[in-house]
Amino acid sequence: MRGKLLSFSLFGESHGKAVGVLIEGLPPGIEVSVEELRKELERRKGIERFATKRRESDEPLILSGVFRGKTTGAPVAVIVENRDVDSSYYEEIRNTPRPGHADYPARIKYFGHNDYRGGGHFSGRLTVGMVIVGYFAKRLLEGEGIEVRAYLKRIGRVEARVSPEEVLNSTNPYCPDEEAFRAMVEEMEEARKSGDSVGGVVEVVAFNVPPGLGGPWEEDIEADIASALFRIPAVKGVEFGLGFKFAELRGSEANDPFILRNGKVLTETNNHGGVLGGITTGMPIVARVAFKPTPSIYLPQRTVDLERMEEVTLRLRGRFDSCIVPKALPVVEGAVAFIIADHLLRRKAWEGVVR
Repeated sequence: MRGKLLSFSLFGESHGKAVGVLIEGLPPGIEVSVEELRKELERRKGIERFATKRRESDEPLILSGVFRGKTTGAPVAVIVENRDVDSSYYEEIRNTPRPGHADYPARIKYFGHNDYRGGGHFSGRLTVGMVIVGYFAKRLLEGEGIEVRAYLKRIGRVEARVSPEEVLNSTNPYCPDEEAFRAMVEEMEEARKSGDSVGGVVEVVAFNVPPGLGGPWEEDIEADIASALFRIPAVKGVEFGLGFKFAELRGSEANDPFILRNGKVLTETNNHGGVLGGITTGMPIVARVAFKPTPSIYLPQRTVDLERMEEVTLRLRGRFDSCIVPKALPVVEGAVAFIIADHLLRRKAWEGVVR
């Protein structure tokens, strides 16, 4: 994905030698802790009971761009090896695309040459690279006091009621609303026991974002964030602020009145989620991301045998997540942090010349 000053490229396949990322445009001098990066990758494993039984250590190996604990300004390349791989079952189902997965369109696009094992390049395993990008972006943002936090807003039928302040101060790594979180766990457990899966919503909040980042049209920070979020596997919806609820309101209800607080211009409410005209207002950026249920389930599903060209019933075997949404938290944070970091660097370039 390319910003104006920052960019990254993901590479690897689910059952290949490794997955990784190449990050370009990072300024020199950013302090890097492999231990902290490892902790971010641990977050991506989610809640063990509802995650795949595939056990990967996810040990990051920094190949370039970091020297003596700091970025050098050169491209940063990081890989994570795939070690707990079992591809045998994917040979059995290579001609029967899994419903909800990219198996069929990928086979058509790449003329049958795609790596079909575990979804190949379309696998959620590739989000390892997005978490790594997020780590470096968040380190860059820390210097400006900007924090990006994501939490579980909804799992299935259970929705959390949370204020931005609670997001910032919570010690629960998944959801500040403890009562709702307990109900979410029950929802995930119900799906797991039935051999099914369940989706959900992640809300992400970026605090202390300065006003003036972004612009109209191709500079729109809201559009850039949405684009980055839609690149995350299983994302099917993104909204900012009140999102689709705006359609129910009058302008008098939807507008955020401007106010003064301690000499700063703020808004009394934050219905627009911190962005107006594609430019940050100085209020927290608030976005919600909808994730579909994991397509791999143990229940029988209809598909087509592409060799015999006949409809068949597919019963999957293997190691599946009953809910991927808890694993998505650092991935969503990474996507948002990357975009804010890119726009922040653009703004800093202007500050050096505008008088």
